[in-house]
Amino acid sequence: MSKRQEKLMSLVAAKGIRQSSGNYALDAKGLLNDGIHGICFSLFEEGQKPGDKVTEKQIRRRLEILKPYAKWIRTFSCTEGNEMIPPLAKEYGIKTLVGAWLSDDKETNAKEIDGLVNLTRQGYVDIAAVGNEVLYRKELTETELIRYITDVKVQIPGTPVGYVDAYYEFTERPAITAVCDVILANCYPYWEGCHIDYSFLYMKEMYQQAVKAANGKKVIITETGWPSEGGAFEGSEANMANYLKYFTNAQQWSKNEDIEMFYFSSFDESWKVGAEGDVGAYWGLWDKDEALKF
Repeated sequence: MSKRQEKLMSLVAAKGIRQSSGNYALDAKGLLNDGIHGICFSLFEEGQKPGDKVTEKQIRRRLEILKPYAKWIRTFSCTEGNEMIPPLAKEYGIKTLVGAWLSDDKETNAKEIDGLVNLTRQGYVDIAAVGNEVLYRKELTETELIRYITDVKVQIPGTPVGYVDAYYEFTERPAITAVCDVILANCYPYWEGCHIDYSFLYMKEMYQQAVKAANGKKVIITETGWPSEGGAFEGSEANMANYLKYFTNAQQWSKNEDIEMFYFSSFDESWKVGAEGDVGAYWGLWDKDEALKF
């Protein structure tokens, strides 16, 4: 999610600055049909939530939907059924950025790390992500996270290892940046209260800040997107028009500049409410019933 109070309203009013006009739905569909670099994999069907039993059948069905459009998928966990995704993705010829979900629960963290290492050793992981926004959530200290990253790097030499967090964390935490092989940055103009008319420019600025912090290391945008409904957050408005504009501009830039980007997300998931408010359930390119939105 990657929102922070002091970042809010960085860019709000947007009179006079507009992206190119046109039928954004047609543009979005054309870009998707041409193929996008990557997409974040949404695991849970309607009525499911983390901790519920998932099946190989549902994973296969969703991978079959995504296969024509995305070269890579990103996963967030290596337990509770998520460990089935990378091997199945490889069957479909899809590359994988596989994440171990870390929190303040050390027992669960050990299971996640073991799962990530085992999947990598079996050849199912192209890039390994040790943790996702765990510093943002303040569930681990920087020292603890570095220990996890270092431990994984020792166990899977030859596979790039990184950590996923908001773009600004890599500027503010140089020790984390130094220990990562690759910089995995989340860039969300929506969660910084940015008006849609400035959002594309702002997202590029976020990316460039991560590039500067990386000091020559590869930077991958691991999450960016815009919700299709659910209301407003400061200057950001969640609606279908803005959703289409953001997707189109982001994907065109990614294609033109050869930026490696994982779009968030593949499918709407109704359980994603709470801290993310009403918009949490509406970030997917496909809705909760697996129908493409445009």
